Amino acid sequence: MGRTAARLQWLAMGLLALGLTGVSPVQVLGALAIGLSVLTALKLLEARRLGERRLVALLQLVVAGLLSALQPDLVPSLLQIATMFVALAGLLALEVGEGPDWRSLLRRSMSVLLAALPMALVLLLLVPRMSPFSMLPILDDQTAVTGLSETLNPGSIAALADDTAPAARVSFPTGAPPAAEQRYWRVLVHDRFDGRQWLAAPGVRRLSVTTPETPGPNATGALQELWIVEPSGLTTVPWSGNGVPLGTLLRQDSRGELRLRLSTGQRRVYGIAAVPPSAGDNWREQPPRPLDLQGISGRNPRLEALGAQWSRLPAPRERLMAAERWFRNQGFRYSRTPGALPEQAPLDAFLFDRREGFCGHFAGSFSALMRRAGVPARVVSGFRGGSWVTALGGEGYLDLRRSDAHAWSEVWLPGEGWIRIDPSAWVTNPAPARSQAPAAQGSLGWLQRQWWAVDLLWTRWWLGFDRQAQDQLLRRLLGEQRGWVGALILVLVAVGLAAGLGLLAWLGRRGGGDPLRRELERSLALLARHGLAPTPGETLPRFLARVQRQWPALAADLNGLADTYGAARFAPPRSGGPAAGLRELRRRRRRLASELHRGNSHPGKHAGHAGTAPDATD
Repeated sequence: MGRTAARLQWLAMGLLALGLTGVSPVQVLGALAIGLSVLTALKLLEARRLGERRLVALLQLVVAGLLSALQPDLVPSLLQIATMFVALAGLLALEVGEGPDWRSLLRRSMSVLLAALPMALVLLLLVPRMSPFSMLPILDDQTAVTGLSETLNPGSIAALADDTAPAARVSFPTGAPPAAEQRYWRVLVHDRFDGRQWLAAPGVRRLSVTTPETPGPNATGALQELWIVEPSGLTTVPWSGNGVPLGTLLRQDSRGELRLRLSTGQRRVYGIAAVPPSAGDNWREQPPRPLDLQGISGRNPRLEALGAQWSRLPAPRERLMAAERWFRNQGFRYSRTPGALPEQAPLDAFLFDRREGFCGHFAGSFSALMRRAGVPARVVSGFRGGSWVTALGGEGYLDLRRSDAHAWSEVWLPGEGWIRIDPSAWVTNPAPARSQAPAAQGSLGWLQRQWWAVDLLWTRWWLGFDRQAQDQLLRRLLGEQRGWVGALILVLVAVGLAAGLGLLAWLGRRGGGDPLRRELERSLALLARHGLAPTPGETLPRFLARVQRQWPALAADLNGLADTYGAARFAPPRSGGPAAGLRELRRRRRRLASELHRGNSHPGKHAGHAGTAPDATD
């Protein structure tokens, strides 16, 4: 079975292990991929027979296929291709034995993969598309939370102030990004208040929004937002609140939260279509519930007194304006490190004593004041702003970091629905706008951001070519004659198979065959350029002896060439195996070429005729 095959198979296992680092075990196919990989590694450890090693190679290809279905992102896709490439080379090493060296095996593996491309392209374009397997439901939700929290307590966002880890990227394939002042990306809605903290109330009604199949890049209602979200521990995902979520695994509720039923421990990809929701499906128009006016009496008496004073104003819009004037005139300051609030009357201490805090303080206290004033209100947490990255030769994208986490308020006004209010903007020194990318600066940071742009383009292609885009392609090819789809698939499969076999045969003629024989023919070609070629039926020793008589100065080099080839071809295996003989043969050829180039020998008359390479035996 040989050491080369073993090394290649262990290298393939290492690549599989690297690819599994991005797979969540709570996903059905993720758990299957991890389990198969462990079994494959154990089988490789104890395999002794050729059939067992073949099974290992096939299992490696199966696991790589599972990973390609689970992780369609660019970097994992490249890793999966490399895994298949090495695993196939290991399988070829098992079949051909120790003859070719590892370079030849890798070349043959690449030839097989290239030959499979025509068939793969036909299957990709014409076989009915399914949703990516990465969108299969998860076994169980994870509860670890990073970045944002379902419980909003003044101080819970302070820990994120200096965390510049990536949170999400969003591109806008069909238009320009929103203006800087409109870049609010909602994630969580906190509508239950206990006097100190805001929480998400359970039992919220899910909107029956019609979520179309993901449209292609050029389709009507094309992608308005394309999101790539890093692992966060939350099932809710960011969006602008506009448009319609795509796919059956995205769920929008009546508060405007968007939930994606994917593992929270992996990167998630989804799109928002530029399609207005139908009447009654717009979360902004959903009437408030009694919970949206609920407060805790006696917990913050001064806050309650101020809110009761505003409640005497006749219209909700007037109460909102009164609150804005009050916040602007009290000398509030924005601070990321205001310190902990007391247990008793915490919001009173913030509003009337310290007057210093961050977005959670302002949004939480303002929403409580509005409720006491009789205006339905709630707190929303998500991201604000982001850094715009201009990509070379492609579309730009907005880079969101955990430090962009933000909280604001939403109030219900008759005739207007739920509107966004950001009381942090009313203070004397609001949170600074983040116009510069917080990622690492210099060439490394620039390369990282450009790579992310390429990753977004790949993701958009993967998300964009779905069943609808496939239907549009078939419509262009067949018009209304859709009954011919089956025949078209069969014809193109046959064409793809023929093209693959033809490509494999051409690559075999170009670079296949016996590497020792190819190296010998390259050496003989050097002599042929000087007019010396073997005659039909002439053996290698006789031909080289004839050349030595005409070129005496090359006798040592020609004898060394003959001895090396004979030893590599016919002698018993020596240290280094065939690969060592091939390296020595290459060294002899380079030495012969150098002697000929320096002109140290002068041939006599033309000593032969053009013909085939001589037989190696005498």
